[in-house]
Amino acid sequence: MTIINVENLGKKYVIGHQGREKYNTLRDTISSGFKKVGSLFSRQNTEPNGEQTFEDFWALNDVSFDVGEGDSIGIIGRNGAGKSTLLKILSRITEPTTGKITIKGRVASLLEVGTGFHPELTGRENIFLNGVILGMSRTEVKKKFDEIVDYSEIEKFLDTPVKRYSSGMYVRLAFAVAAHLEPEILIVDEVLAVGDASFQKKCLGKMENVGKEGRTVLFVSHQMSSITRLCKKVILLDGGKIFKYGPADQVVKCYLNSGIGTSARRKWDDPAKAPGNEIVKLREARVILEDGSVTESADIRKSVGVEIEYEVFKDGQTLVPNFHFYNEEGICVFISIDQNTEWRHKARPIGKYISTAWIPGNFLAEGTFIVGIAISTLNPVIIHFYERDAVAFQIIDSLEGNSARGDYAGPMPGVVRPLLNWKTRLSEN
Repeated sequence: MTIINVENLGKKYVIGHQGREKYNTLRDTISSGFKKVGSLFSRQNTEPNGEQTFEDFWALNDVSFDVGEGDSIGIIGRNGAGKSTLLKILSRITEPTTGKITIKGRVASLLEVGTGFHPELTGRENIFLNGVILGMSRTEVKKKFDEIVDYSEIEKFLDTPVKRYSSGMYVRLAFAVAAHLEPEILIVDEVLAVGDASFQKKCLGKMENVGKEGRTVLFVSHQMSSITRLCKKVILLDGGKIFKYGPADQVVKCYLNSGIGTSARRKWDDPAKAPGNEIVKLREARVILEDGSVTESADIRKSVGVEIEYEVFKDGQTLVPNFHFYNEEGICVFISIDQNTEWRHKARPIGKYISTAWIPGNFLAEGTFIVGIAISTLNPVIIHFYERDAVAFQIIDSLEGNSARGDYAGPMPGVVRPLLNWKTRLSEN
């Protein structure tokens, strides 16, 4: 039975652009000592070349699909593809510009931290408020109350206003309410990244159980391992349109191999948008060959490097670059931490740095690999940034006979393909 029907869905936003003239922001006005906020706008219609122009931006355009009862559907695509807009329309948070949606059943949504909670109310009060918003009676919420509190692990803070909760506590309670009040449809954006690793695992297990109970799950994530574990089907969005919709493994593979996803080189020219904080920021990440050239693919027999450029803004920080390698099924192949003795346990002076990790030839299997990039401090543990799916590359295994494949031309499963040192002798027995 079809439980969600989406037909020719479109969402248009009107975006304003200023002319060449630069206008003061509120921060500029305050810092310059201006007293009147009105000066922000006074130049807009008086200065030459300062006219404001508008353009239409279609976040979604002609999107159509059906979701059956009990289906677990993943929604993937690069930033700006339209994933969050689609979920907001399905959750009735925003209205579509064109097309229509038909939903049969009660929907529970967890789209961003704090959605659906009143900051002045306590955790206890918000559980009941959220339950009513989802269409539950007070009796129904009361029946599930203890289970929700136990799952969220915030019992000590149950009578504290949620405005005093950390983002992790917020997510724990919000997810516990959304998942335990038995909606027919559960919609989850990637807010689970806010929680710690053990709670993320707990949430994924709960979502898996929700699907097995015959309820419908729509799940947006950048973690391909979570997508392939939880979802039977996947929608791949690109530029506001459906690029592919089908079995999870096929669509994820298409995403990783199509160039829609991550590329072999990423640059952050705008410091304000670069991953990082006031201590360190990432400037560039790239996949390189031994001659220093950037590459999308590498021969399985040759070394391939992952290289980052980053800038340190504060002295006295012991910083540890680390790379997280995933294959096209989203399985973590390995994590590499910079153990260079020159910088280990040593604070880095202010300045720009380049760090490179080399993967030897005849180590990885053929296929696509995605690299998450982080810089951390280990004592105490502080993650200054983690850029998931930062760069990607392919390993190609030729049929020349001098790799681990030898003369065999068929499929070879596995995430690594080392050329091991074999020895054979004729037994004397």
